Amino acid sequence: MNQERDFVFTSESVSEGHPDKVCDQISDAILDSYLALDNTTRVACESLTTTNHVTVAGEISTSSKGSISKDKIEEITRSVMKDIGYVHDDIGFDYKNAQVNVLLHEQSQDIAQGVIGEGLHKEEGAGDQGMMFGFAINETEALMPMPIYYSHKILENLTALRKTNKMPFLRPDAKSQVTVRYEKGKPVGIQTVVVSTQHTPDVEHKKLSEQVIEDCVKKVLPASLLQNTQYFINPTGRFVIGGPHGDCGLTGRKIIVDTYGGYGRHGGGAFSGKDPSKVDRSAAYMMRYVAKNVVASGIASQCEIQVAYAIGVAKPVSLVVNTFGTGKIGDEKIEKLIFDNFDLTPRGIREALNLRGIKYRPTAAYGHFGREGQDSFTWEKTDKANVFKV
Repeated sequence: MNQERDFVFTSESVSEGHPDKVCDQISDAILDSYLALDNTTRVACESLTTTNHVTVAGEISTSSKGSISKDKIEEITRSVMKDIGYVHDDIGFDYKNAQVNVLLHEQSQDIAQGVIGEGLHKEEGAGDQGMMFGFAINETEALMPMPIYYSHKILENLTALRKTNKMPFLRPDAKSQVTVRYEKGKPVGIQTVVVSTQHTPDVEHKKLSEQVIEDCVKKVLPASLLQNTQYFINPTGRFVIGGPHGDCGLTGRKIIVDTYGGYGRHGGGAFSGKDPSKVDRSAAYMMRYVAKNVVASGIASQCEIQVAYAIGVAKPVSLVVNTFGTGKIGDEKIEKLIFDNFDLTPRGIREALNLRGIKYRPTAAYGHFGREGQDSFTWEKTDKANVFKV
């Protein structure tokens, strides 16, 4: 973003009960189950949801000890649905009555040989070609852009209020949107907040709106930013039909929600349901880790990093840093420091971030980045900031 101009910027988030996020969580829960049995398993698991139906499909390559039966996959799927809150049999999607269809098969050997070091390059290579981005900015404590950061916070709180029965009229599906006003590139206020949440048929719109604003939104947004803020709560007036009954869900369809809310660029690859050999996921985590350490060091107020890979090749084919004119040292110097201090091969990334030793399902709602209190989100650490200090 231009550091000198005035502008407004908007980002959205979706709750764990949103149809696409249901799919992300199912895919990552299945990934976690495979990695728990065999942490070298290669997983590409996709899910689809619609009215009382879930289909799980994709490719799995694992040892015999890591095999999981279709019945177990179905059990995992229903457990995720129940945990999210799809327990009511009158909303068109519930964990007891939904049909679960499992269509998983073995990964292509043509792909596998490049990943496990049996291809042309005889080393553990990237699981696919592609480019990935990492981003950090110093406008929140989590070094995340303010619009997406607070969009997530609203829905995390809304979910907590639902699950603790403090708002018993809420149902799992919800979306939020936060518009932040910037002056000379710095956030100065929240201009607009939008929240749409599924609810029971009997609750009055006025009651729902007032409680969402007072007990949810204002509890997580700084009062200093809420000057002349506009609120739009369920602006259509009614949101009873929701979740997968209201809209089909797919794994990997909320990639901007997962990352930086559009403030930083995205490479295009989704995260959920993919094991660490897939650089779509692991390299995006690594670039967030590196960018966050750059900003935490104080040498730049924001930093975006792009990296790119060729399938079956270990080392990246390119890397470029952009600090948008905020760097105390040149971007080329930062690039050299990255190459000198970080192993950007798939193996190096996996080991540096312990990507075979973490749980992935917690990443699948409320963003993969900027999450406090999540010890397993190793890419959020700033333990390498000293590398960049001048």
